[in-house]
Amino acid sequence: MKAFPVLLVTAALSACAASPSRQYYDFQPKIANPSAIIAADIGFNQLAQQKGQWTAFRETAAKDAVMFVPQPTLALEWLKGKADPAAPIKWQPYKAVMSCDGKTGVTTGAWERPDGAVGYFTTVWQFIEKNARGDGEWKWVLHHLDKLTVPRAPKEMIETTVASCKGQAFATRTAGPEAATIKTGYARDQSLSYSYVVQPNNARSIEVTYWNGEANETAVSDQVAPQ
Repeated sequence: MKAFPVLLVTAALSACAASPSRQYYDFQPKIANPSAIIAADIGFNQLAQQKGQWTAFRETAAKDAVMFVPQPTLALEWLKGKADPAAPIKWQPYKAVMSCDGKTGVTTGAWERPDGAVGYFTTVWQFIEKNARGDGEWKWVLHHLDKLTVPRAPKEMIETTVASCKGQAFATRTAGPEAATIKTGYARDQSLSYSYVVQPNNARSIEVTYWNGEANETAVSDQVAPQ
């Protein structure tokens, strides 16, 4: 595991050291650069302020992106034709976690609405390639948020973690009650996984794990009460 700080003001421009590739890969990993998803998240927020909240969500979502309303729903279907609120929500990433191959990442942080409501969010990002040269862009594939009574303390630096490229990562499986909706997604190299369990009463849990070279370690564990 690599963990190192990134200054907020330079997050979108900072670069992290390359992670070594694994011999069993059938492809050459990208340089794992958590600053890329930090920049994507910051750009996502800026787009919401400039063009409108739901417009930004539509323009940055992957085709199969999921959000919770409060049951898991295909985002582009739910967002279709949805009018932007007069004043958008604002958010800021506090933490970023990336797979060894640099193609999947997660940001989590704090948000605030114009009415003063506060809370936290977690967003899963995927690098979507457009051609054989590896050109592409970051799209979000999973987004969720929840309210808090007390805002998360602001941070001067964003915490970043890159999954280890040592050993052989293995995917984790998520279990839950039979009546629950359960889904797990993985980075291509399986060094990062994310999952959700949503109960019929709309309670849900979001878990993100990454490979530390010896075992899978929890990076994010969000618990949302019944709604």
